[in-house]
Amino acid sequence: MSTVGALPTSAFSADRLLGGRKVLHHQPRTPLEWVDLIRQGISSATIDALAKALRLSHNELASALAIPERTLARRKKEGTLSSEESAKVVRLARVVERAEEVFEELAPALDWLKSPNAALGGDTPLSLLDTDIGAQTVMETLGRIEHGVYG
Repeated sequence: MSTVGALPTSAFSADRLLGGRKVLHHQPRTPLEWVDLIRQGISSATIDALAKALRLSHNELASALAIPERTLARRKKEGTLSSEESAKVVRLARVVERAEEVFEELAPALDWLKSPNAALGGDTPLSLLDTDIGAQTVMETLGRIEHGVYG
């Protein structure tokens, strides 16, 4: 099973990175509730919340999500992201959440995500999160770091 596909056994809390109840309107508590929320499309306000939490410009966030900045601006006016865009946003939040677990604080997790990494071919982890395989590779690298295997 993919580590990206596996939710933590504790309550999935990436919702705080996405703006919490204020933006999501309710807190999904199970993976299936997240699936329903993604399929419905999450609020475009999650873009602002995520950019603020990750200390990224909208341009940097758009790049990490592989969603054109103009599309994000249009979605902001519409109020809702598509299901595909919602899935990308949630995937990014989940990886950040996992990095925060490994590094025990958000600041060092963000530093790691934004820094070139030899184990990832010199790419920044953040630059790989636009695809499932890239996100899975980042999650696997985080697992190796957590277990003391850096190579």
